Parts: sequence; C-alpha cells; structure tokens
Amino acid sequence: MNKKNRLFYGSCFALITTALSFSIRAGILPQLGQELNLTAEELGYINSMWFLGFPISMVIGGLIYHKVGGARIMQFAVFAHGLGILLTIYSGSYMGLLISTLLIGLGNGCTEAACNPMIADVYEGSLMSKMMNRFHMWFPGGIVIGSLLSQFMTGMELSWQMQIWAIMIPTLIYAYLFFGQSWPKAKVKEAATLSGNFSAMLSPLFIFMMVCMALTAITEFGPQQWVGLILAKSGAQPMIILALVTGLMAVARFFGGEIVHRFDQTGVLLGSAVLATIGVYLFSTQTGAMAYVAAIFFALGVAYFWPNMIGFIADKIPKSGALGMSIIGAVGMFSTSIFQPIIGKWIDSDKTATAALGLTGDELELVAGQATLGTMVVLPATLIVLFTLLFFWVKKLNLQAG
Repeated sequence: MNKKNRLFYGSCFALITTALSFSIRAGILPQLGQELNLTAEELGYINSMWFLGFPISMVIGGLIYHKVGGARIMQFAVFAHGLGILLTIYSGSYMGLLISTLLIGLGNGCTEAACNPMIADVYEGSLMSKMMNRFHMWFPGGIVIGSLLSQFMTGMELSWQMQIWAIMIPTLIYAYLFFGQSWPKAKVKEAATLSGNFSAMLSPLFIFMMVCMALTAITEFGPQQWVGLILAKSGAQPMIILALVTGLMAVARFFGGEIVHRFDQTGVLLGSAVLATIGVYLFSTQTGAMAYVAAIFFALGVAYFWPNMIGFIADKIPKSGALGMSIIGAVGMFSTSIFQPIIGKWIDSDKTATAALGLTGDELELVAGQATLGTMVVLPATLIVLFTLLFFWVKKLNLQAG
C-alpha cells in the first residue's frame, strides 16, 4: 500500500471511529442511565461533552497543524479515543462518563482537524473534491454500521461494555495505518502561516461561508435529532428513516466527486439546498409511507453540505489552510449545539399551541412536531438564497481571475 492510500484509508477508519462513538454511545444511553441511576438531564450533559470536545480540538488542531504536524494530532486522537473508550467501560460513575465522552469528542475533532487538510494537500482539483466526499461518506456510513452492530449485539444480549469495545477496533486500525507516516506539506505557501490563514479568513467570502456553514449544519443535524421522535407518531418507523437517510448519504458522497466536477461546489450546494428544503417541507406535511419519500429528498439534500463546504474552503480560499477548514467545521458543530435548545423551545411552544386546540396524545405530538419541522423549513430555504448569491459571486470572481 503506497503512502497516499495509507493516509487516506487511515483517515477513513478514524472517521468510522467517530461515527461508531456517535451511534453506539447513543444506543447504550438508556442502559447507562438505568445501571448508574442517571437522570435525563445528566444523560444530556454526557451527550453534550461529545459536541463540546469536537469543536475545541478542531480549532486547536487547526491552529497548531502546521507547527506540530497532522501526525502528532492523530497520535493525540489515538490516545483520546483509547482512553475515552476504557474510561467509559471501567469508570462506573457520572463524572467518569463526562470525562470519557469529552475525551472521545476531542479525538473526533482531531480527526477532522488533521485529515481534512491532509486530503486537500495530497490531492489536486476535482480529485480533491472526490476524495473529500469519499472521506466524509464514512460518517453516515459508520452510523449505519454502528446502528446495525448495536442492534445485533443487543439482540445477542451482549453487554453495553462489549458494544463500547467495538469502537476500539477501527481505533487500532487507524493507529496502525498512521504509524510511522509523515504528513504532506501545504500546497499553498501562505496556508502554512497563521498570518496568511487569518488574512484569508477575514475576507468577505470566508465570513459569508461561516454564515452558510451555521445554516447547513443545523439543516443536516437539526431535523435528524428530532424527526424520529416526531415521525414515531405518524406511522413511519424512525429507525428505518435513520437507516435510509444515513445510507443514502453515504452512497451519495461516494459519487460526490463526479457531481462536483460537473456542477462545481457552488452548483452542488445550491442544488442541495433545494432538495433539503423539499425534504424538510415533506417531513412537516406528510405521514406514513410518504415520510420515506421525504427522507430520500432530505438525505440527497444534506449529503453534500459538509464535505463540499470544507472542499469549497480548501479549493476557493486555499490560503486559509488547515485553520480555515477547522474553523468552518467548528462553526458547524457550535451551530448544532446552539440550535438544539432553540428547536426544543419551538417544540414546547407548538405543543402548547396545539393543546389549546384540544388535541391530545399521539395526535398532539404529531401536529406539534410537524409544526416545528415547518418552522425548520426556513433554514434550508434561506440557504437557497445564500447559495444563489454564492453561485454568481464565484462566477464573477472566476471571470475576473480569467
């Protein structure tokens, strides 16, 4: 296996580790709560550590990437993932779970901070977009693997500790693949200096993309967090919806390079915003079998957001370097964490309004939930406007450069 492939495959297994930590830990939370007598609020705080550690290490990793190198950052990721897994299994306490989840979150953020710029530096042009999409396909792909694995192990009556041990497998694989490997040098000279990074990040285009990233992230992760709870009352199967969405996202990202080559990142992002808007709107109005149609539109819409926002920064604002890619990713994660309580408040308000109409039980849950999803349509609809502006903005910049 040549060095380029070894680095890329190592990155993929590191992202599978991230995805398994997301899906398997979510699956065992009820058991943890029962065994350790934890409240829902305490479980919520444990979950929040995953989202907190992610952006912290992404930003720090981006700042030090060219100083210490991607190899060192991934060495820390192995340490954080390994220790986080062991602490989860053996701590047996609320505080231990807080620390272990934070460590795993830090390891996940290191993966994004080190692997995104590595892929941007190893591959050129349309091949870079192709490999960036194929790298990021392993987050939804890993969630599918983790969900099926967790369901199988639960069905076999294996303990939650055994499920957590499963996360160690891709951790050891990526540790082996990265062992002894040197990271590539930055393609753009200014990308290797913090002054060059900050100068590029203060440009109107980068600031505009930060706003777009906040909206693309919450469009992707917001409905996914709540749609299962809402659609459970509509006759659809939430787990099938989740599998359909994540499975389609993985397949779409596998073929993402060819689509980006044909339409450029700007065209792909605009088309994605249109499909995501249709998907969220259908979620807010349809029940039963039509919910699966909504899931298809939604999955095809959000599949290209994250990898192509990162790819856009690497391709169109290369001087921002590893730091620029890390900051964009961190904005997405922070946006997701900030919007969760806001969406929760929308649901509470819609439940109050729906109850005032005399509805109760499952009917109340469904009507209120769909009203909240109707409000969420504003997010991807706003992106249609923003990405239309971006399309013509980049077209103008290309004409000026030509």
